[in-house]
Amino acid sequence: MTNALWKSLYFATITGLSWCCRYDAGPGENPDIPAIAQYFSTKGRYEEVNPYLINDILAVNSSALQPPSPQCRQIHLTAIIRHGTRYPTAKNVKKMQDVYRVVQSSARGQESWLQEIRGAWRMWYTEDMDGRLVRKGVDDLRHLAVRLSKLFPSLVAEEKLRGGRIKFITSSKHRCVNSTLSFIAGLTETWAIRDMEVGHEVNNALMRFFDKCTKFLEEVDKNPSALIEVDKFKQGPEMKRVQEKLADRLDVPYNLITYDLVEAAFYLCAYEFAIKTVNSPWCRLFDKGDAQVMEFALDLKQFWKRAYGYDINSKSSCILFHDVFSRLDKAVSEHNSDREVTEAVTVQVGHAETLLPLLTLLGFFKDSRPLTSANYGTQTQRSFRTSRMIPYAANFLLVLYACGGDDIRLQPLVNEQPIAFPGLTDQEESMPLYEDVKRQYQELLQGCDFETVCELFKTPTEG
Repeated sequence: MTNALWKSLYFATITGLSWCCRYDAGPGENPDIPAIAQYFSTKGRYEEVNPYLINDILAVNSSALQPPSPQCRQIHLTAIIRHGTRYPTAKNVKKMQDVYRVVQSSARGQESWLQEIRGAWRMWYTEDMDGRLVRKGVDDLRHLAVRLSKLFPSLVAEEKLRGGRIKFITSSKHRCVNSTLSFIAGLTETWAIRDMEVGHEVNNALMRFFDKCTKFLEEVDKNPSALIEVDKFKQGPEMKRVQEKLADRLDVPYNLITYDLVEAAFYLCAYEFAIKTVNSPWCRLFDKGDAQVMEFALDLKQFWKRAYGYDINSKSSCILFHDVFSRLDKAVSEHNSDREVTEAVTVQVGHAETLLPLLTLLGFFKDSRPLTSANYGTQTQRSFRTSRMIPYAANFLLVLYACGGDDIRLQPLVNEQPIAFPGLTDQEESMPLYEDVKRQYQELLQGCDFETVCELFKTPTEG
C-alpha cells in the first residue's frame, strides 16, 4: 500500500509495548499462537478458520470450486464481507481497563507470566480507538482481494475494474470504509493501477439494516429480557467455575471476579493476538476448557441477538436478501439475452451483524436444537460457532456459473470454503441450479418485505 493511501485512512496509531514472549503452547503447537485462539468468537483471526493461510496468506484452494462441467464459466460474484481486524470498542476498553486495575492492585500470584502483566505490560488501549480498523485489518482486506482475484480470475480482473464492472458498497463506519479502500488497494497494487480512482458507495440501508428495523430494535436489541438465556449461562455453574479458576490463578478473592472482568481478560488475550500477533501473558488466565465456555457464552449472545433466537433477527436482513437476489437475477437475465453482465462483481463491506442475520435467513449453521443456558454439555459439536463463521474479514460469496444453455448454477462459499444450501445438499456438491435455489427460497422471495416485517405494530386488515 502506498504511503499516500495509508495516510488517507483514519487510523489511530498502535502504541504500547509489543510483547515478545510466548505462552501456553503445547507439544507440536506454534508457540506464537495462543492455545485458545480458535475460541475467540467474533474477535478471532481469519487465519484460525483457514490455517493454511498462516504459512502463505495468499494461498487459495481452486480445486474446491469444482463446477459440474468443464464448460461452466463464472459470470458473476457477490461478496459480502465483514470489516477487517479492529480495535476494541470504547465500551470494551473500559472493561479491559477495569480488569487491568484489578490485576495491578489485588493479584498476589507469583507466576512469571503474572509478574509480566503487572510489570512490563502496559494498558495501551484507549477509548478513542473505539472500533477503528488497525493495520492488520488493512492487510486482511488487501490479502482477501488478492485471493479472490486468484480464485475468480475471469471476474475479479483488471479489465473488469477498469471497465467499471466491479462495484463497491460499504457501511458508513470508518472500519468498513477503510476495509473497502484496503480491498480496492489490494487489487490496484496487484495490477499496478495508478492512473484511475476507484469509487465506492456508502449504503447503510443495506449494510446496517439492523439500525433501521424498528421491530428488531424494540423487541430484541433494546430489550434486556431478550437475552435471558445469556444471563442464565453467565450465572450458571460452568461460568462460575471459570471465574473461580481465574481468581485462583490471580490469587484474589472469588467475589472480586465478575463475568465482565473474565470477558475483558479473554478479550485482552484475543485483541493482543488479533492486532499484534502476540501470544500475550493474558492468555495464561484461560485453559482450553475455560475458552470453550467463554466461546459458548459469546455464541449464545449472537444466537439470541442476531440469529436463530428470534425470527425478527434474520428477517431484519430481508432488504439485503432481496438486493442480492435481484442482482443475481439481473446477471442471469443479461447472460441469457447474450449481453455482457454489467456488474461482474459486487463487493459489499459491513459487519458481523450484517452477515449473521443473512446467513441465518438462508438457513446456514442451524443445529437441530437451539442454544440455551442449559445445554452447553450437549452442544460441543454444534454448527453454530461464531469463531468459525464470522471472524474478522469473514465473507459470504455467491458465484454464478453458466454451464451451457439454461444451465445456470449458484455456488455459496463461507470464508472461501464451499458450503451447501440447506435443503439442496444432494445437488451436484455445492453448486445447485440457480432456479432450484430460488425455489428453495420461494417464500422469502415472494415475501420478506423489510418495511412489513420491521413494523412494530401491524395495522389490522380492513374487512
